[in-house]
Amino acid sequence: MAKRERNKSIYFMVSERERDLIEQKMKEAGIQNMRAYLLKMAIDGYIIHLDVSEVQRVLTLLNNATNNINQIARRVNSTGSIYKNDIRDLQEQVGRLWEKVGGMVESLSEV
Repeated sequence: MAKRERNKSIYFMVSERERDLIEQKMKEAGIQNMRAYLLKMAIDGYIIHLDVSEVQRVLTLLNNATNNINQIARRVNSTGSIYKNDIRDLQEQVGRLWEKVGGMVESLSEV
């Protein structure tokens, strides 16, 4: 019979308010198993849960910009010319993309 690796127990009592706070923090961290959450917190001391909605927005902007670049490249290859409006639109898209990336970097620096 194999020996258990985890053969020591830890037991502690909490108030109802403390348990509610623990459950709230578990939900925020996206962890449903209390034992796993408490073990992770006891060993590592913190859990970082990142909101990646801004990353999704940047990926959308990047996808739009690359689609436009491909369309412009096809037009240039077929006609030999490029329009000023196309360049201006692309510059605006890249500008919005850099604004989002700058905001994300700023947010991450606050973590």
